[in-house]
Formats: sequence, structure tokens, C-alpha cells
Amino acid sequence: MSMQPPIIAANWKMNKTVPEALDYIAGLLKEESTFGDRTVVVAPPFTALHPMAESMEGSSIRLAAQNVAWAESGAYTGEVSATMLADVGCDCVIVGHSERRSLFGERDEDVNRKISRALKAGLEVILCVGETLQERESGNTLSTVERQLWKGLIKMTADDIKKIVVAYEPVWAIGTGKTATPEQAAEVHLFIKDIVNAIAGNGQKGRTVPVIYGGSVNEANINELMSRDGIDGALVGGASLKLESFLNIIRFVTG
Repeated sequence: MSMQPPIIAANWKMNKTVPEALDYIAGLLKEESTFGDRTVVVAPPFTALHPMAESMEGSSIRLAAQNVAWAESGAYTGEVSATMLADVGCDCVIVGHSERRSLFGERDEDVNRKISRALKAGLEVILCVGETLQERESGNTLSTVERQLWKGLIKMTADDIKKIVVAYEPVWAIGTGKTATPEQAAEVHLFIKDIVNAIAGNGQKGRTVPVIYGGSVNEANINELMSRDGIDGALVGGASLKLESFLNIIRFVTG
């Protein structure tokens, strides 16, 4: 396991009303003293961002948005800018989630523009990359991830990359109950670190950018996943919707 503090992030997707979100966060805040060295991030829907920011003020829990526009402002009906996210109290934003790519047609170039906007607004970024089942079965896992990283991070400086966490989320494991084996995940995580180091031009191998795993993470598999070299945390979907389940994931134990 990495020597840096593990990052455990909850992606609620399109779930929870504002009252439900505030009830959840109140329970999470009560348990904050039990988190140890874990960096905890919660990404609610847009509607809950501002009230949650107010309720979380002064805590160590970080607030993330699930998406951001690539434009700063203008005639983009339904979009939310990075400046707006920073204004309501977000610390960071998830960019390039596989559901954004597959359901809403986001391309690597769009992801790159969104990251640039987020960084300019002072937000940190969780960049999602990962392969489909077809890409894995055809032996293209690493080439797919490498393409997403190079195109997503093009023109980023080494200082920019210090503000980015990469989430490896094999698309075939999201919401399916299937999980990449710890060995599969660790192989890709270490590969990602090497590629991002090459993009940043720092010449290092293996040990810089945090890489977290997303893909049907739950209470049953978190301990084994986090015991593997190169896995620096988790991006948790469905299992983060129930407070007790998410707390158990935060409190993972490695052997």
C-alpha cells in the first residue's frame, strides 16, 4: 500500500435529495474522529453541493462535484462552470467518469478542456480512466488507459499534475458487481503512475500521482484491494449510498 494517506471518495451519482444528503453528512461528521489518516471525499449531486458545503465547514471531509463544464460562462444551458463550483464550496471535481464518456459522449479532448477549467478555478481533479470489457478481452487495457491519460492531460504541467488524482475504473466492473482482481488493478495502477510521470516529465517511475480504484468497491473487497502496491484509495459508487457501508470502507484494515 502507498505511504501517502489513502483517499476514499464517495460518488453518489444521481441519488439523494438535499434533506437526505444533509442527514447522511451529519452522520458522517459524527464519525470523523474515526477516519484516521484517510482523506474522505464526498461527491453529491449538484443540488446538494451548497448546503453540504455549509454543513461540512471546518471539517476535514472534502467536497467534490461529479462533473464540470469545459466553458467558463455563456450560453450553455444546463451546464455548471468550474468557477461556480468553487463559489459554492467545492474542493475538487470528478472528470471523465465512464458514465459521462459512454452515456453523454464525452471525448478525451472534452476531458482535457474540463480539467484545464477546473485547475484554473482552483479545484483539484479526480480524472477517471478505464477500459471496456471488449477492450480488456482484446488485450487493449493498457493502450486504452495510456491514450486516455495522454489526451486527457495534454499540455498539463508538472505543477498541474500535482493537483490531479487518477481513478482507474474498469468500465466492465462499474455497477456490475464484478471487480478487477487486486492483481489486475495493481498492474494498471503502477502503469498509470509511470505514464503520468512521463507526461509530467519528471523521469520518476511508480510512486507519485495518487491512483485510486473504482469498480464495485464494497466492504467485502476493500481490505484486499488496499493491501496492494500502487492502490492509493477507492472511488466508491453504490456502496457509498448507505452511511454504515461507506464508514466500513473508510475504516478498511490491511494485514
